[in-house]
Amino acid sequence: MMMGDHVKASRSSHHDEEPLSPAARFFHTPRFNLYIIAIVGFKTSFNTDVIKAGLEQTLVKHPRFSSKMVVEGNKYCKNKKWTQTKVNLEDHIIVPELDPNIDFPDRFVEDYVSNVTRTPLDLSKPLWELHLLNIKTSDAGAVGVFRIHHSMGDGASLISLLLACTRKTSDPVALPSVPVKKRARSTFNSRDGFWWFFLAIWLFLRLIWNTMVDVFLFVATTLFLKDMKTPIKGAPGVELNVKKFVHRTVSLDDIKLVKNAMNMTVNDVVVGITQAGLSRYLNRRYSEEKKDGPVKQSNSNIPKGIRLRAVILVNLRKSAGIQVATAIICRALSNITMAISGVVGPQEEISFYGHPIAYLAPTVYGDPTALVIHYQSYVNKMTISLSVDPSVIPDPHDLCNDIEESLKLIRHAVVNKGLIKDVV
Repeated sequence: MMMGDHVKASRSSHHDEEPLSPAARFFHTPRFNLYIIAIVGFKTSFNTDVIKAGLEQTLVKHPRFSSKMVVEGNKYCKNKKWTQTKVNLEDHIIVPELDPNIDFPDRFVEDYVSNVTRTPLDLSKPLWELHLLNIKTSDAGAVGVFRIHHSMGDGASLISLLLACTRKTSDPVALPSVPVKKRARSTFNSRDGFWWFFLAIWLFLRLIWNTMVDVFLFVATTLFLKDMKTPIKGAPGVELNVKKFVHRTVSLDDIKLVKNAMNMTVNDVVVGITQAGLSRYLNRRYSEEKKDGPVKQSNSNIPKGIRLRAVILVNLRKSAGIQVATAIICRALSNITMAISGVVGPQEEISFYGHPIAYLAPTVYGDPTALVIHYQSYVNKMTISLSVDPSVIPDPHDLCNDIEESLKLIRHAVVNKGLIKDVV
């Protein structure tokens, strides 16, 4: 080989390699080995050959979905990088033979997904797989299960990438459209500039104060401030336990109705119904624990002064020294109770290589909490996905019921108070 050829080959080899970002390395740490599970309900059964052909032309061509993670170095200094490789779809598409008349198909799918998470993905291949279950459930004609390691990207970007493999059902050549948040209009008036000046100073000072409080609470949480032991708080090592995944679909129009009546955002309503649902669930769990004790006269069985917090992880920028960061974040997460997340989905019905989608229910597992609640909008629906440790929360469907019932009660109160006209 001539020198020029050697240089070209070397450049080509480096071009096919990319070091893992700090966030990606973080998601491979033993205490935060995080996976994304995206359960997708379809309205029809699968044509496996069509799906494989579609993936071959789209998803497989994406660099991250055609790269495997390679680890070099010794136990003291490891270098992790993405390396391009040839993808054999047969290694990533799993189509089990199922009895179409199986009893309790919904429970079967739940158990199947839990069993899938018992084994890690093979590091010798790109870190993703798709299970196609040709089985009819109560809310779908077939079910697809994507399992993707979180190091391949954040939830929003991966969901966006998967949506890029879909098309509008009404227009098979059009990509799905996702609503964009509108900027609030400025109400500044030059005649009120004097008062706006003082208001701006006040808001700035309040921002500084709130930031200082948040920093103090984060440091305190990392060092000593733990959530109280409750029926939904996991024990140390909960990230290693097998999780159970359930979901419930509610009306997005009902959420928007409450949002408009209360002059809130969708996120505000989602947090509100989550808190209300958790209160109902915890009240019942505490009541069950105290059946043999003295009867309380109040309507609430929840202890006073309870500390129960949720966290949302956001990767804002790259950071050096990820090994210091890993210990801090894992310790902080171990001291809180749960996590909440949400992703905005398409406004119109979409199809995955000709297969119309009924619902989208993504979530995660591998984090040091016993409960993760994820909200995913799709057309006029909102799917609530729960990832739970069944040894801590043995009845996740009841928690879904409580969140759904809380939305109904809040909507009913809004309509009864005349804050907004009920729309049938």
